[in-house]
Amino acid sequence: MESNMRGVFALSLALAAFPVALCAQWPDYPTRGIPKTAAGKPKLDGPAPRTADGHPDLSGVWENVPGNIGRPPAGFPPLDGPPPPPPPPASSGPPAATFFNIGAGFKDGKLPLKPWAAELLKKRTDENSKDNPDAHCLPMGLMQLHEHPQPRKIIQTPAVTLIIYEANSGLRQIFTDGRPLPPKDAEPWWYGYSVGHWAGDTLVVETTGFRDDVWLDVNGSPLTNAGKMIEKYRRPVYGKLDIEVTIDDPSAYTKPFTVRVNQRIMLNTDLIEFICSENERSDTHLVGK
Repeated sequence: MESNMRGVFALSLALAAFPVALCAQWPDYPTRGIPKTAAGKPKLDGPAPRTADGHPDLSGVWENVPGNIGRPPAGFPPLDGPPPPPPPPASSGPPAATFFNIGAGFKDGKLPLKPWAAELLKKRTDENSKDNPDAHCLPMGLMQLHEHPQPRKIIQTPAVTLIIYEANSGLRQIFTDGRPLPPKDAEPWWYGYSVGHWAGDTLVVETTGFRDDVWLDVNGSPLTNAGKMIEKYRRPVYGKLDIEVTIDDPSAYTKPFTVRVNQRIMLNTDLIEFICSENERSDTHLVGK
């Protein structure tokens, strides 16, 4: 079975194994349409591709840039390798989120949590995030998937954009066919319901209808059924994808907040099959402090 992401939680948090997992993709197959330098090398700062209707084409296999993992909270079991680097500082715009802590870029790494939400986050981190859905092969929150060490593939069409997450084989649909969001009494989903529209060269996505127990990061920052997520996707150059994410959840937070996610293109490869529950033997070892 492929490298199992459950090692991230509660036991060794074996981040040192992630680079191996990321190398175990499809055998090399040339990516079409790559801009090239005069020397024939990929020109990653070349122009982003565009679709027939003129919008930037977000399609491709994307991975996180160094620093997106972040660092586990104090008291977590030690990592097998050197500690991950901190997120890159923001030269402008919102602070960077990380896989462990969506609020890592804020002062003291703290989000504007309401008291009950702060207490819940503390409880989750004190228990080494043993109840994180990813640790039990359940769907993760969208922010965890944005920051996950395993890559994701975007397939853009005029009416719908698909994001296939290698982690837990997640599949997300972002409808751009003009449909509205469903009513508030719609069945809550792990990934919610997403609709998008183009504002110039930015794909703006609004998502509602989440379950009431979503984890925004490994630590356990909560998102409730009252929450709304607004994402702004930009591909400024061929090799770079910038995502700004605003969380607006009046049930859990005192005010909305915005973070950024930085991703880069992966060339000449594709996603692998990842079956989280295959040969699963970790549940009995997931314990708190």
